[in-house]
Amino acid sequence: MIAIVLAGALAGTGVLLLVIAYARPVMRGAGAPASLAALDAERQKSAGGAETPTATSSGGRLSTSIGGQIRRQLELSGVRLPAGLRADLSLIDRSIENHLAYSLLGAAAGAVVPFFFGTLLIGLAGGLPVTTPIFLGLSGLLIGALLPTMQAGQRAAVRRRDFRHVVGSFLDLVALNLSGGRGIPEALNSAASVSDGWAMVRLRDTLAIARLQGVTPWSALSRLGEETAVAELSDLGAALELVADDGAKVRESLAARAASMRRREMADAEGRAQARSQSMLIAQLLLAVGFLIFLIYPAIVRVLSGT
Repeated sequence: MIAIVLAGALAGTGVLLLVIAYARPVMRGAGAPASLAALDAERQKSAGGAETPTATSSGGRLSTSIGGQIRRQLELSGVRLPAGLRADLSLIDRSIENHLAYSLLGAAAGAVVPFFFGTLLIGLAGGLPVTTPIFLGLSGLLIGALLPTMQAGQRAAVRRRDFRHVVGSFLDLVALNLSGGRGIPEALNSAASVSDGWAMVRLRDTLAIARLQGVTPWSALSRLGEETAVAELSDLGAALELVADDGAKVRESLAARAASMRRREMADAEGRAQARSQSMLIAQLLLAVGFLIFLIYPAIVRVLSGT
């Protein structure tokens, strides 16, 4: 019975993967959202707006291929990833195809491994309900599917904080270049070419692409802020767009924004330090409680054994 259930679960997983990889939903007349999603996907591909995979290894190409199949099916069905997740993926330089492939792999591993060990546990120990492996498999499937998204969110939070710090320094550099008599585009390019950190490289590449496409630098910065969910970049782009013809007001505005960002970073750093201090205090209290229990445990055992 256990072997039959295990074989059926493996066969069902394989069929599900085949369906996800090759099945195409039928586009009917009533599916207007799906039709619009398909047209939008084709328009983005023709315009070159779709994300391009960066992986070059065989494993990277395989994950990109599998994730590309899943993404096409989702787009044809009118399903899009949340904007917050797309911003996190853009910030950590992970394509949507790779993320979908990682989620599928995590779901498959999370479903099969707990189901297998649960089946072995029933076969060896016995006395457990037959539905235990199924429950473990479903729980592992959910956790495995969500784990890449949780990891991406944590990494993006760290990078977003670093990006805000770099934006503050970038504003100071732009203000200094403006005070030297340079125009806004020249000041932005000069400030972005100072450092080689990953965030500054991202800014420099964004400005370079904007020059090639004939887009204004402030529009490119606003678009980058929307893609990465860094509000400071969007605000900077909007401010530069409003006062692009008045250099003095731009300098004053950028200096004020840089000072405000530094104060905010100091407040955030103090809050994180206090939170870590509280966690260290809790850990010390737990150690003290454990030590006290270790000391009084023999006396308690003697009292209870004597009574």
